Amino acid sequence: MEILVSGSLAYDRIMDFTGKFSDHIMPDKLDNINVSFTVNGMSENFGGTAGNIAYCLTVLGETPRVVAAIGYDYHRYYEWFAEHGMSTEDVIIVSEEATASAYITTDSDDNQITGFNPGAMKHESGFDFEKIDSQNCIAIVAPGNLQDMSNYTNVHQDRGIYSIFDPGQSLPVWEGKALADCISRSKMLVSNDYELSLILDKTGLTCSQLLEGVETIVTTKGELGCEIMTASGPTESIPVVPTNNVIDPTGAGDAFRGGLIQGLINGLTVKRACMMGTVCSHYVIQSYGTQRYTFTKSEFDNKLKEVFGS
Repeated sequence: MEILVSGSLAYDRIMDFTGKFSDHIMPDKLDNINVSFTVNGMSENFGGTAGNIAYCLTVLGETPRVVAAIGYDYHRYYEWFAEHGMSTEDVIIVSEEATASAYITTDSDDNQITGFNPGAMKHESGFDFEKIDSQNCIAIVAPGNLQDMSNYTNVHQDRGIYSIFDPGQSLPVWEGKALADCISRSKMLVSNDYELSLILDKTGLTCSQLLEGVETIVTTKGELGCEIMTASGPTESIPVVPTNNVIDPTGAGDAFRGGLIQGLINGLTVKRACMMGTVCSHYVIQSYGTQRYTFTKSEFDNKLKEVFGS
């Protein structure tokens, strides 16, 4: 099955702050913040939503198509793609822009503050849907170029492609109606609990109202696991995989989406697919960076069975 992963490609600059952000932000001064966090060095990693999700799918043995734009400094990322057998066929190079860059700082409670320069992501990726069999295809629309996100949800609906909408970090720039329209054109909405709150606030809709359009809402909740909501049944909860050596939570959500997608293309229930996503998240948080982890099929299958049963 074709797997289209649209979103961003970025170089992530990841930093750790040993304290808590909340200890340095005064609640009564939120309208006048001027704060500096001294970090313990910086690590540069390959990232971006499309890159991270596609990497997880590749580790799982799939061959996703990355639909994104990259800048003139693409060479290192392309070498990484080649090293891991990932195709760049559907990535466009924007010669006048740098590749998108994320500057991610994580505190001791795993809270994160991210600064993001879109760079090449400001340009549409322009995927040619005539190249694929729409009836044998699944797509995820992850945070990336806003016009792409809107256009692709339209095309997916028109062509009958199962489409997952994941607005994530792009939420601050969405207008409520446009956001609600993209959700309603999709089969599944995936977000974390904070992002879901933003979605409800921006659209002015309740979860029940969103479910009049989208079939399924999957919400990740950090150490509390994830929840699955549908219009036809009760909310289902899935716990996290116990992990004693958490190093960096960055990329856990994207890894979750990779496992979720593989479960769906294998014809599993959404609940079982979310369990697979949860196991993927378990692996990524044990390494520093979003594409530094790996696992074998047997390791993955054994962990899935150990935590969630057959």
